[in-house]
Amino acid sequence: MSRSHPIGILPLAFAKAVRDLSTFPWDSPIKITEREPPGKIAPYAAVIDAEVILASEEIASGRLILLHDPQGNEAWEGEFRCVTFAQAEVGSETIHDPFLAHVGWSWLIDALQTNGAHYSNECGTITTTASTPFGTKEQEASTTSIEIRASWTPVLDLDDSFTEHLKAWQTLLREVAGLPPEDHPTVVPMATARMGRR
Repeated sequence: MSRSHPIGILPLAFAKAVRDLSTFPWDSPIKITEREPPGKIAPYAAVIDAEVILASEEIASGRLILLHDPQGNEAWEGEFRCVTFAQAEVGSETIHDPFLAHVGWSWLIDALQTNGAHYSNECGTITTTASTPFGTKEQEASTTSIEIRASWTPVLDLDDSFTEHLKAWQTLLREVAGLPPEDHPTVVPMATARMGRR
């Protein structure tokens, strides 16, 4: 797992979180790639990218960054911070819905709460975009998308697992992609109808 220090000298709490990240059993549509952590943001960091693949097509993508400062960070109000980015195309009939951004934010909060992830200091932005090509791009299809950028402080110590936050992030990715809930695998995926895929 990508991190800013060798595993042998990691603080115990962060080492446990990295272990959870390395061994998490992701759902089959979610393909994970390890990335180099950002420098100078925190003493310790781990990063993964995700692609949500359905019928050999990417229908959503995301990134999760786990930051750790053993001395604590005043802005985080804790020793850990999760930073995430997730995006997908959405149906053109929903892009102008004034509640779409609120729905996008509720996906994150509901995912954290329903998976039992303890957290605080959540913040973020939801961006909805409609792009119409012109000129030499006129033959290209119009696109409509939602983008979630958010962060929260996970409450992690030697008794708390990072696994619940990974479950929450997986739930968020499934929501953004329009996939059915994990506990209803027989439900027809919403992705094709909702995302308006090419």
